[in-house]
Amino acid sequence: MFPAHYRRLRGSPLGARITRYTVGSIVAAATSAVVFAMLYVFGVSTAVCSVTAFVAGAVPNWILNRRWAWKLRGRVALGREVGAYIVVSAITLLLTTESTAWTQRHVQSIPAHHGFRAALVTASYLAVFAILFVARFAVYEVWIFSGRSRVRAAVRSRFHVWSAARANRTP
Repeated sequence: MFPAHYRRLRGSPLGARITRYTVGSIVAAATSAVVFAMLYVFGVSTAVCSVTAFVAGAVPNWILNRRWAWKLRGRVALGREVGAYIVVSAITLLLTTESTAWTQRHVQSIPAHHGFRAALVTASYLAVFAILFVARFAVYEVWIFSGRSRVRAAVRSRFHVWSAARANRTP
């Protein structure tokens, strides 16, 4: 049914991470969607809905990704893990806020008491997550949860090259 490379991926550590990342993302998206829809129905602005819902989903997303999908334990690398996660999250938050605000402006003709308007605005919130799903996985896999800092290694390498070249100079 599936080509051989899909079967190999399914049984590999990468395939397991993709599966766990997907489940964690679904949990985070569902948490965010419920919080967003509840706040939106109560008349809260889309910006506040987006921020609150995003934070509500980001907490389980961080925990599930770090501990379950990538199986990292112990000390958190503040710069690479937390700092980079905040940057990726801030970009996602900005895009969700803009998307929901744009959708809100375009659905004003639908009466507020219909659930369809809330469903459309909530769908635009979730669409950003769906669009960024693969990009976020790639950033998490290569940078944030990779277990090693490529930036720090590059800086160390530059320093070693500079100091070795300096030591080999003749006066």
